[in-house]
Amino acid sequence: MNILVCISKAPDTTSKIAFTDQNTRFDTNGIQFIVNPYDEWYALVRGIELKEQNGGSVTIIAVDEADSDPVIRKAIAIGADKAVRIDARPTDPSFVAQQIAAYAADKNFDMILCGKETINYNGGVVGGMIAEHLDLPYISLATNLDMEGSKAVITREVKGGSEVLEVDGPFVLSASKGLAEQRIPNMRGIMAARTKPLDVVSAAEAADATTVRSYELPPEKGDCKMVDPEHPEELVRLLHEEAKVI
Repeated sequence: MNILVCISKAPDTTSKIAFTDQNTRFDTNGIQFIVNPYDEWYALVRGIELKEQNGGSVTIIAVDEADSDPVIRKAIAIGADKAVRIDARPTDPSFVAQQIAAYAADKNFDMILCGKETINYNGGVVGGMIAEHLDLPYISLATNLDMEGSKAVITREVKGGSEVLEVDGPFVLSASKGLAEQRIPNMRGIMAARTKPLDVVSAAEAADATTVRSYELPPEKGDCKMVDPEHPEELVRLLHEEAKVI
C-alpha cells in the first residue's frame, strides 16, 4: 500500500499572533511552528496504521521553504518512511494543491490523506482541489477508515449524523477527529528521522488563485459578568437581551 500524506506547519496554539507589512503578512518572528494537528494526529497516524496492517510505505509531502525542515522531521519521527518538500512558499491553497497534484500524478499512490483543515486558516479546501486536479474521488471529514481488500470503507461526518461510503483506490481523503489517536514519537523514531530521506523538489509552474488584502485580529473579549446563583432569572435576561443567544 502506497500512501501519501499531506502536511503543513502551523503556529503553536500558544503563539501570540501579530501582522506586519500593513497587516498583509503574518509576523513569524518568535513563532514556534508545529505540524498541523489534523494532518499529524489523524491523517498521518492513520496512514501509518494502515501501512503497519497491510504493508507498504508512507510518504509525507509539504509545500514550504527550508525553514520548515525541522517540522517535517518531527512528522517523520512518528513513523513515515520518507518525506518530500516542494521548495516553494505556500502562498495560496490552490497553489499548494497544484504542487501536490503535480508531484503525485505519476507516483501511483493508493490514497492521499490530508487533515480536514489547518488550524491557522481553517479553509478546508486543499484536499478537494488535489482530487479535482488528479480526477480522483474525494471523501471529506472522515472519522473512520478501514480496508476490506482493495476497497476502503469510510465513515464521514454529515449534517445531522454520519454516512458510510465504500470506494476503490486511488482516492483523496480529508481526516477529521476520530480517524486515529495521536502518537507521540519515541526515541527510536526521533533518531531514525535524522537519516530518513527528505527529498527537496522544485515547484511546478502554478499561479495563485487568491491574494491576501489584509489580516485583522478578532475583537477583544468583553468583561466577564458574574451572576448570583440565587437569581438564575438574571442569567436568562442577560443571555436574551445582551448576548442575544436565546
